[in-house]
Amino acid sequence: MVALCAATPIVAQSIQPSPVLTLDQDRVYAASAFGKRVQEDLQKQSADLSQENRKIEAALEEEERRLTVEREGMSAEEFQKLAVDFDERVTGIRRAQAAKTESIRRQAEAERVRFFEAAFPVLLELVEETGAVAILNNSAVIFSVRQIDITDAAIERIDAAIGASPRPVDPGPLPLPRPNPEGAETIDDTDDSSTDN
Repeated sequence: MVALCAATPIVAQSIQPSPVLTLDQDRVYAASAFGKRVQEDLQKQSADLSQENRKIEAALEEEERRLTVEREGMSAEEFQKLAVDFDERVTGIRRAQAAKTESIRRQAEAERVRFFEAAFPVLLELVEETGAVAILNNSAVIFSVRQIDITDAAIERIDAAIGASPRPVDPGPLPLPRPNPEGAETIDDTDDSSTDN
């Protein structure tokens, strides 16, 4: 769990009391210190994995060429045995590398969940301060006045509360969604159309 410190007053944005607030959920995550740190971590891991894949592919291609050359001095049975062994190792290596790619994708999902779990108390505080009953993701809002959008204020407060929050050494399984407090509504933090990464 990310440690939370006391939230700071809003200074960058004036929010008027309103029964409904709007939030750019994707921007809150991407523009936060936490989200930027995650993006940097994932980009580095992806770059390292791509470099590792290139080295592996080059080594496998070289071994394949060597087997082709050595084939002339082997019996058909000997070459077939080596070829089968090579193919099995290639399959295993590629499966392992694909698992690493999947691990990076899962990490991206887990970090997003961890962010909104930690940000929930901050958003709840904004709801209570403004007398609102709900926060809506602005992608679902057809029209609203600027004063009810709390995106900038949320980023400022979340940064003050949790900062970049480095990934735990052992993050464990994906955290379960936080249940709604009685009479409250929360935003859906599972809609991540920008994820590719």
